[in-house]
Amino acid sequence: MVQTLRKPEIINIARREGKVTVDGLVGYFGVTPQTIRRDLTDLAESGQLERVHGGAILPSTTVNIGYSERRELNQSTKVDIARACARQIPNDCSLFLNIGTTTEAVAVELLNHQGLLVVTNNMNIASILSANPEVEIVVTGGQLRRSDGGLIGDLTKATIRQFRFDFAVIGCSALREDGDILDFDIQEVGVSKAIIEQSASVILASDSSKFERKAPARIASISEVDTFVTDRGLPDACARFCADVGTNLIYA
Repeated sequence: MVQTLRKPEIINIARREGKVTVDGLVGYFGVTPQTIRRDLTDLAESGQLERVHGGAILPSTTVNIGYSERRELNQSTKVDIARACARQIPNDCSLFLNIGTTTEAVAVELLNHQGLLVVTNNMNIASILSANPEVEIVVTGGQLRRSDGGLIGDLTKATIRQFRFDFAVIGCSALREDGDILDFDIQEVGVSKAIIEQSASVILASDSSKFERKAPARIASISEVDTFVTDRGLPDACARFCADVGTNLIYA
């Protein structure tokens, strides 16, 4: 494939997978590593990708990628993480599930649970769990974010503060190896902070690709999370941080 056609396809793969690797692109296009490295350098210089060790990612931004694209990212890993999260949730408890495609995957894995009270600010989660008559569902209300069915704002926070949850499962848009949990929307960050404050046990569900992304707004530290469910790609520095602060680490 000539370079003019190869570069747009590399961008499409990055949007679909969250990142591209030199080895993966060599196999995909049947060209040399040197050719792929030149392509990635050109795309980085034009601002379309950001180089990382072994490949490239979508460039740092203050705006999240689209919801439909996020749903497609790392789907099999999200399912594994969701199943591991669901195993931490007993029957007959109260639970908060927030905005995110990983928390939506958790909702699917809760369809066989019984006696749950689930509060959510995610319209998609309410729809998913409506198929389980053994789950009582409370939707927070708030300002609807049409792009992904999320509810945010002061009304959302006020509703959350009327509850004390046994568990909360939260997602995020980006992570740092020093333990910072990050997101894009400052209103969503405020909601996430309220969820953490009102929950006896907080579970962070996130795949390790979030360490390759950047977002501007800080939610909290992993030290404020009781359990972190992720995959084996977790950076060693973050694994050590979890051990130091006593956050239970579960690999899906």
